[in-house]
Amino acid sequence: MTQQTAPRQALWQDFERCYRAVASRETRFDGQFITGVRTTGIYCRPSCPAQTPLPGNVEFFPTSAAAQSAGFRACRRCLPDAVPGSPEWNLRADLAARAMRLITDGVVEREGVPGLAARLGYSERQLGRTLTAELGAGPLALARAHRAHTARLLIERTSLPLADVAFAAGFASVRQFNATMREVFATTPSRLRGARRVPLDDAAPNGAVTLRLRLPARTPFDGAGVLGFLAARAVTGVETVADGAYARTLRLPHGSATAQLRPTAGHVDCTLRLTDTRDIASAVNRLRRLFDLDADPAAIDTTLRGDPLLAASVDATPGIRLPGSVDGAETLVRAMLGQQVTVAAARTAAQRLSAALGERLPAPDGELTTLFPAPEAIAEQGAEVLTGPARRVEAIVAVSAALASGELDVHLGRDPHELREELLAQPGIGPWTADYLLLRVLGSPDVLLTGDLALRIGAESLDLPADPTALTDRMTAMRPWRSYAGMHLWRAAGATKDILLAPDASKMLFVAPPTPERTT
Repeated sequence: MTQQTAPRQALWQDFERCYRAVASRETRFDGQFITGVRTTGIYCRPSCPAQTPLPGNVEFFPTSAAAQSAGFRACRRCLPDAVPGSPEWNLRADLAARAMRLITDGVVEREGVPGLAARLGYSERQLGRTLTAELGAGPLALARAHRAHTARLLIERTSLPLADVAFAAGFASVRQFNATMREVFATTPSRLRGARRVPLDDAAPNGAVTLRLRLPARTPFDGAGVLGFLAARAVTGVETVADGAYARTLRLPHGSATAQLRPTAGHVDCTLRLTDTRDIASAVNRLRRLFDLDADPAAIDTTLRGDPLLAASVDATPGIRLPGSVDGAETLVRAMLGQQVTVAAARTAAQRLSAALGERLPAPDGELTTLFPAPEAIAEQGAEVLTGPARRVEAIVAVSAALASGELDVHLGRDPHELREELLAQPGIGPWTADYLLLRVLGSPDVLLTGDLALRIGAESLDLPADPTALTDRMTAMRPWRSYAGMHLWRAAGATKDILLAPDASKMLFVAPPTPERTT
């Protein structure tokens, strides 16, 4: 268990700054704090279009759950929960931040507070005390707020019976569902459904459902960059990229799903097809992380522009994002498949593995037919399917066995330092692969892979030092956003290069994807 350090002052504790954001209706701060208005008893996002309340009539909260616990209900005009999440949960690696990542993934609904605490390595009492002190609410209240938002999505976007909505959103009973919705939104579920303004999506009798969602992002948003990265690595049957959209299969806690994601200037249009509606919260959370939608590009770009040699790249590509992950185990196996080969060769190896060991979807969705192989399948049959150096094959099989047994667990709530040490203890995993996993799976914002050849090529092309030690020294001023600086260096490495990896099997090459055409 990592020693917890005292967090810096949170934004919501700075009254003057928060009030200025509310008075100017700055959308950048949506999701970063909640405004409670005492005279109306409602809570709002900072950019709510309603008349700005007087300073003496407002108070600020870190989360909607904290506002609800203080007796406020959600504003039905600005929908304060339908915004990007707080960038704090990626920037911080402390207990509260790691807990929030798991809560938004639905861990409390699946495993309860005891399961959440066990994943984080703390007692329930310690966890509750920490969350209440830092976020204004305990784990049950935070999960309850998240369930209410999920339920509202299902009420307004599907024709599912309201009783089914209750259990799909994670409520223990219809009575609990009705009481929570009335308390949070000051209305009943049936009235929410009657007031919806969007067309219904498709709900099948077997519990499957199709949702069409708009996943908001803070602007500027370089979604095209993430799309290009994913396109260069798309595995046939598991992923497709066509007509400006990325689609893939998802292995979720209660079943499978497919998702199509089309990035635009300020959001991602998402079509999500679930075999089990209980997975909606987990699916949306993972897809948001895949496109790094909760990042704060204004803060990131301001810091990166502090280096005059990096400023031109930031100006050319504002709002660059970190490509995330929808499945930590899959990302680790694919990273290991990519050691010492080109991106194209790594993709071919992943396609061969998926074709042989991947689980077929119950109902194919166009070209999406297969789930990436589970660790159990790779551990049992990987040696018969994988090709390449024997030591790499043995390492992938051994790591898959560790994942399957639970000896190694790559999930959103892991402490990055502990996870890195566990990864380095596995065969065939060196510093590059471990740090790459922190960047992709945990969204760690301050990882600079100076051992990467393409990154050094990009640095040299911008007249930055290519020597790892000198580059590390130069990038110190970019903290805590060095992962994003690395994305700019990878982009600068070239639009079409596909470079062979360095001989060291502990390192693999991240090759910048072709720069997609921009649309205005």
